[in-house]
Amino acid sequence: MTERIVTLRFESDTPQRLDKFLTAQLPEFSRSRIQSLIANGCVDVNGRPARKAGQPLEAGFTLTVRIPPPAPSGLLPENIPLDILFENDDLLVVNKPAGMVVHPAAGHASGTLVNAVLGYDPDLEGIGGEERPGVVHRLDKETSGLILLAKNERAHRWLQDQFRLRNVEKTYLALVDGRPPTPSGRVEAPIGRDPKNRKRMAIVPLGKGREAVSEYKTIEEFDKHTLLEFHPHTGRTHQIRLHCAFLKCPIVGDEVYGRKTPTLDIGRHFLHAWRLKILLPNEKEPRTFEAPLPEELENVLQFLRKGS
Repeated sequence: MTERIVTLRFESDTPQRLDKFLTAQLPEFSRSRIQSLIANGCVDVNGRPARKAGQPLEAGFTLTVRIPPPAPSGLLPENIPLDILFENDDLLVVNKPAGMVVHPAAGHASGTLVNAVLGYDPDLEGIGGEERPGVVHRLDKETSGLILLAKNERAHRWLQDQFRLRNVEKTYLALVDGRPPTPSGRVEAPIGRDPKNRKRMAIVPLGKGREAVSEYKTIEEFDKHTLLEFHPHTGRTHQIRLHCAFLKCPIVGDEVYGRKTPTLDIGRHFLHAWRLKILLPNEKEPRTFEAPLPEELENVLQFLRKGS
């Protein structure tokens, strides 16, 4: 990719901050990204480098913005197969397998979904000035199913707004031990860091954590287990796993918030991001995506049905 140059003219009779004007004119960039471009000498005002982000603009001022190509992120592209359910110029919809971490972090420098996407699309436009896909939402390592990744900054901001404004309908399938108190219901239980173990999350008293709301309904009942459909209205870390434990019916295989010895030996927890409905950039009607239940989870259901 080569440097992109944008020329603009400020015509308003009312003075305005440089960074505010550029953010409105270049909506694909966040204000912090615009401020970074100004600080790095990539913005000229009337032929001279901009002095600061808050520099006032007056009518007739001409601006030149030089947008450098994305810099290497330091993340390693890897040739890892991806189950891509949908792709366009802005994003990927991937069916993530259980066992794959979404983003490189301590202890997971390689083999992640981000590494796989970089290997799949080495010419990615990038996010925040770096050659990397934009992670809009996350799934736990052992949770399979739908996940969106933005290819460029414009799509990343759009998708983030859809999640922030709660315009996204997410549906998960969870097999739990026992039964919830009612066949369907709503859980409102705040989530925060576990005060006894900072590596875990926990249901905490009102005012001590962040709002967390989920709705659920029973799909199928077995002798000692129940298949639930979950609709999280917020996106807190480990929300569905914690809300199931709160209902006294932890997710099968969840050794962190459920039983230390799983009631069914499936090598993972039984939580799958099954369906997602969202309005994509430049489209007028929402799209609905579905990821079929993985074979190992479908086999568990078939086993339980035979024993019912």
